[in-house]
Amino acid sequence: MNKGYKKEDLYPVELTEKLAEHYKAILDLLGEDSGREGLLATPMRVAKAMQFLTQGYGQDPVAILKSAMFKEDYKQMVIVKDIEIYSLCEHHILPFFGKAHVAYIPNGHIVGLSKIPRIVDVFARRLQVQERLTTQIKECIQNALNPLGVAVVIEAQHLCMSMRGVQKQNSVTTTSDFTGGFLSDSKTRMEFLRLIGSDLK
Repeated sequence: MNKGYKKEDLYPVELTEKLAEHYKAILDLLGEDSGREGLLATPMRVAKAMQFLTQGYGQDPVAILKSAMFKEDYKQMVIVKDIEIYSLCEHHILPFFGKAHVAYIPNGHIVGLSKIPRIVDVFARRLQVQERLTTQIKECIQNALNPLGVAVVIEAQHLCMSMRGVQKQNSVTTTSDFTGGFLSDSKTRMEFLRLIGSDLK
């Protein structure tokens, strides 16, 4: 007999309940009735959602990279592009989302390709600003792999700009950061930008 769907959540009970209490209070302060049917489970849902959206605080990006490092004598550019990112702006806790393009030039070691998007997620799943997110990804790869160069470009739309404030719905923010060969060699940098289809110069 089908007793219905039951979802299993793996969130700490005490923390989740405390967060839910605060979200319930926020709903009431905003003038809502937190006791009405449509909102009864909302504080608990939001408490779990926020833990998911900020799970990067409990993850070690360097350890993720080092778990899949392999010796390899390859010294050409490795690019992982169009990595989807979803993050929360730390100023208004509203989403920003878009794509990250990451490249590195190996220096005796390569890393499993899936680990690059993983560390992008680790940093994105925190309260962020796009500029810091870009630099954190770059520094993590540089420190963990010691490559000959790292390049990171992020293109994102910010709901704090489109839903409130200036309310510009189609604006896109682009940030970039480079080390090593991407910083010192303009041809290498331009090749990377060409391959990811960026208009940056």
